[in-house]
Amino acid sequence: MIFNNLHLLLMLLPMSTPIPESVAESQQINLWFIDLEKLKPHLMYILTRFHAGYFRISLSLGSQALLWKNLTEVSDDAKFIDHLMRMIQPVGFIILWSLALFILILLSLLYAFKCLFLFDMVKAEFLHHVGVNYLFAPWISWLLLLQSAPFVTPKTVSYIVLWWVFAVPVLALDVKIYGQWFTHGRRFLSMVANPTTQLSVIGNMVGAQAAANMGWKESAVCLFSLGMIHYLVLLVTLYQRSPCSDRLPAILRPAFFLFIAAPSVASLAWEAIAGGFDTASKMLFFVSLFLFMCLICRPILFKRSMRRFNVVWWAYSFPLTVLASASTEYAHEVKGSIAKALMLLLLALSVLVSLTLLVFTLLKPKMLSPDNDPIANLLYNLPPLLNQATDQKLQENK
Repeated sequence: MIFNNLHLLLMLLPMSTPIPESVAESQQINLWFIDLEKLKPHLMYILTRFHAGYFRISLSLGSQALLWKNLTEVSDDAKFIDHLMRMIQPVGFIILWSLALFILILLSLLYAFKCLFLFDMVKAEFLHHVGVNYLFAPWISWLLLLQSAPFVTPKTVSYIVLWWVFAVPVLALDVKIYGQWFTHGRRFLSMVANPTTQLSVIGNMVGAQAAANMGWKESAVCLFSLGMIHYLVLLVTLYQRSPCSDRLPAILRPAFFLFIAAPSVASLAWEAIAGGFDTASKMLFFVSLFLFMCLICRPILFKRSMRRFNVVWWAYSFPLTVLASASTEYAHEVKGSIAKALMLLLLALSVLVSLTLLVFTLLKPKMLSPDNDPIANLLYNLPPLLNQATDQKLQENK
């Protein structure tokens, strides 16, 4: 009531009468607080439904930025790619990198607010057998953008500091996840392992690649060996397909494409360590190519997840992009017509999928909104705590 009378009094004052600065400032502050109170319920509802799975978008855009940066370094042997890069560089690359940076900052701020105001939900996600793996996604995205940054070069102080900032959380999550594999009861890994668990491996590989680029070979080898040994254990576990390991809902089946991403990123990481796309990198690339062929030959597997557009669809883009990146390095090393044709095919497919997802997101932004997100329901409406589910199963198996 007092505020309304003050507002009316200010409106009736003559134009020549100066308004005291203290009154005008207090009016602006009151209006600001009123707007903030109106926005708070909407913001809290968004934070309630927001989860780390949205970082699939930043993973996709960050890997695309790194792909196009690498193309400038290997385009000497491909006239078509060289001509294409001249058309889009440097403005197109900077726009893509800036877009990826903006989206990653926005998603990171949202998740930071969620950690501040809704820590219990973050804890539930941390203890969820799928949600915990996507906690690697923001740090992987930052490492990808760090490697593709047009303004930061390796071996500089800023690059080294940022690498430590982004790599330490990956190691902390490694201790949590890999430590559980050793310390929990029997069959624990077979019960919690799912395709999204490979994000932990990808985090180590991307960190190793970034470390190798700045000349830290020992750190790169350490991260690579840590990721590779657990990747082998995880791959064997997932191949066994034990009855209690099928814990991935049908809506999340696009995450099966992470089978492609893990060996592809490993091949790129080893290339950075070894200084060339040698036999080990080629072997990892061939593994990822074979797994890619296995997945595209089984479209029925993804039928239920493709009925309605949602953020899960972004899970297709990142694996295809890193596979295309590995194919460019392979074509640069082999210098054969078949390798170049394969590179162009995978590049076209990667760009097409990413552009399609961007168009769908722009045309149907409400489909990415929390109201239509099925993953939030899986995290918070189903049993969210990993310890409760696994302890119950462990007691049944004893």
